[in-house]
Amino acid sequence: MTTTYKFTTAAMEGGGTGTVAALLPHQWRYLAAGTPLPQTYISPRGSLKVLTGIGSFTTSMRFHGVLPEVPAVADSGGSDAATLQNYLDAEKSDPTRQVSDDTYWTGKGLGRAARLAEIADQTGNTAVRDAALSAIRSKLTDWFTAPSGKTAHVFYYDRNWGTLIGYPASYGSDQELNDHHFHYGYYIAAAATLAKFDPQWASTERYGGMVDLLIRDANNYDRADTRFPYLRDFDIYGGHDWASGHGSFAAGNNQESSSEGMNFDNALIQWGQATGNTAVRDAGIYMYTTQAAAIQDYWFDTKDQIFPSGFPHREVGMVWSDGAAYSTWFSADPAKIQGINLLPVTGGHLYLGHDPDYVLTDYRDMLTNSGTTQPSSWTDIWYEFLALGDGDKALADFRANSGFTSEEGESKAHTFHWVRNLAALGHVDTSVTADSPLSSVFVNNGARTYVASNITSTDRTVHFSDGTTLTVPSGKTVASGANEWSGGSATGGGDGGGTPTPTPTPTGTPWKSTLYPQSDGSVLSSPGTTGTATLASAAGRTTTGRRPTR
Repeated sequence: MTTTYKFTTAAMEGGGTGTVAALLPHQWRYLAAGTPLPQTYISPRGSLKVLTGIGSFTTSMRFHGVLPEVPAVADSGGSDAATLQNYLDAEKSDPTRQVSDDTYWTGKGLGRAARLAEIADQTGNTAVRDAALSAIRSKLTDWFTAPSGKTAHVFYYDRNWGTLIGYPASYGSDQELNDHHFHYGYYIAAAATLAKFDPQWASTERYGGMVDLLIRDANNYDRADTRFPYLRDFDIYGGHDWASGHGSFAAGNNQESSSEGMNFDNALIQWGQATGNTAVRDAGIYMYTTQAAAIQDYWFDTKDQIFPSGFPHREVGMVWSDGAAYSTWFSADPAKIQGINLLPVTGGHLYLGHDPDYVLTDYRDMLTNSGTTQPSSWTDIWYEFLALGDGDKALADFRANSGFTSEEGESKAHTFHWVRNLAALGHVDTSVTADSPLSSVFVNNGARTYVASNITSTDRTVHFSDGTTLTVPSGKTVASGANEWSGGSATGGGDGGGTPTPTPTPTGTPWKSTLYPQSDGSVLSSPGTTGTATLASAAGRTTTGRRPTR
């Protein structure tokens, strides 16, 4: 994936038009051409390297693929199959297990059900698969339908701010426009799972149009669409999302859950592939690939070049405009400070395993900070993360300690499936790529397993960069190489790779680029009377928090 950053300049004196451009680490690491000066700038993101006299620069990054779910190469037969099916059957009556009725927790429940649907489909448990799909369909259809007089489970388009707000809202998603990508990413990802089995439901003429509005609200991929700002929460130069809607803290803007931001990007890839919308798919790939690189530097510092010398942690919980912090808005527990950048664990989060050595280092750091030998909270999230670095240990720990309470978006079925299969698959192999976005390669003791998923209604042949080819029938996920397996029964959609008809733009005034906050909390389209408005500092946040203390 190549990204070109272009500068438009106006010569105020003389005739020079070139720039002095300072590149962030996630840019200069992947610089396609040009040689930075030996001098560097110090910044909250590490060393900035400088190019001079340029009108543009280009970066080149590798997209390594995503999966709807890791393949059932090790738990589709034998005693482990029985263990998995028992876990799945226990979820049939309530696949979402939703803990609250607002937009965020509805999304978490949808994400939980989507994981169960994917795993049940892979392993032939049609009863649990259909129960999970039914729960997803029912909740999404409810939220996407707004008859006259309905006041809950609705989305409202606010023309003043050019935004789509869901009610009941949560964590400032309405009054401060916080976290829309966090909340809506779960809806879009669940819709992508449903679309594989019910493409008619996902059509633009039915509920696909509403999914498209959620995508455009958080990160509008269409520059010509005046209803929503272009890439609203994605910092194009910074390379990652921001979470606060107002972004006016003393420390600037912030984001803690980089992994929930990646959940949104992965959702766009999955939805675009499921519906044939290449514009959405490619927007997802751009944000996913760019943000994965930024996370490795600014949240994880996997190369030990970003955090200040003497910083006592291997990961930060939050990134701010002026730096970063080992903290969250909701907990001082190290397992949650570090774990908030791991969840939800899905087949779209394989980037977390691109550096297996770092996985083990970060896991040990969490245990040290917690003063424990096993995760004391969010145990499932940490076992799933550990599996990306040492699948055998994660599986052994799960077998010895499976009585923990699952994180709210998790299930024992998903945790067991994830660690059991990664123990067989090994590490993510970033040295091999493919020509399908729904693909990945794993390596275990030098032996590779090639995996690809086909969610269209026609058979496909996937080509890997080392010359391997993999024929993937319609609706199937196939693994080949060190592990041989095939499963899944989706009916498929998204054929032809075309872009569906865009959702019609509503008539009336589009979003306004300039609004004026007033001291009473209102906003005006033109300047009002002089007054003051109080905003919290980075250390004293008021209503911008996302989660209650758990």
